[in-house]
Amino acid sequence: MRKIPVAVQMFTLREECEKDFFRTLKKVADLGFDGVELAGYGGHSVLEVKEMLDKLGLQVAGNHVPLQELQTNLTKVIEEQKLLNNQYLVCPFLLPDRRTEEDYKKLVPFLNVAGEICKREGITLCYHNHDFELETLSDGRTALDTIYMDTNPEYVKAEFDVYWLTKASENPVDWLRRYKDRTPLVHLKDMTVDEEKFFAELGTGGVNLEAILKRGEENEVNWWVIEQDVCRRDPLESIERSIRYLKNTVAS
Repeated sequence: MRKIPVAVQMFTLREECEKDFFRTLKKVADLGFDGVELAGYGGHSVLEVKEMLDKLGLQVAGNHVPLQELQTNLTKVIEEQKLLNNQYLVCPFLLPDRRTEEDYKKLVPFLNVAGEICKREGITLCYHNHDFELETLSDGRTALDTIYMDTNPEYVKAEFDVYWLTKASENPVDWLRRYKDRTPLVHLKDMTVDEEKFFAELGTGGVNLEAILKRGEENEVNWWVIEQDVCRRDPLESIERSIRYLKNTVAS
């Protein structure tokens, strides 16, 4: 069975990164992660970040870049991914004022065009979901289905976030089956089983992680990405618990 590498989304460690970005990267490497998914460069240049990642033996699993930046500076963004040796460029979030049905209809052609440009340059464009894309539009489809059904599968891939799918009362495994040729990156998160449905370390909540992990090979997942949007303990301790669970589960 193919070993799927594990990265951490650096947004999880944003407070640590603000204090010392490179020291935080070293701690990630020390915990046994194979790579990182970036969400900014900690005030450093792209080349400085790449040099440090190489020194630590960490790969770039993906890079979350705001939609506005993709729309206004795509050429520059693509060049940065080449410097980072990063294959996956991710549209991470839609601001609250850009979530109407008309906004989604405008988003689809942009993703197609941007995705085609990225592919020509050896980069894969992905879309990362939250729960708000699971609301139903006037044609009966969810906004998330609209994004994937109306974009070209050659140009736009998925980065499914299993926490947000579960919180929206969806089954992540169903989404992985439905779009099994489009899931190079998967965000692994857990969710508390109480009414709050808060973010949790992997293996401590109610998300069906084992079923999700079993889809890895068939879906040709290239990276598992651990993320915890908010941690109630030290975030480094949280990701250590999560990667320990993941490694024990995969090995068993």
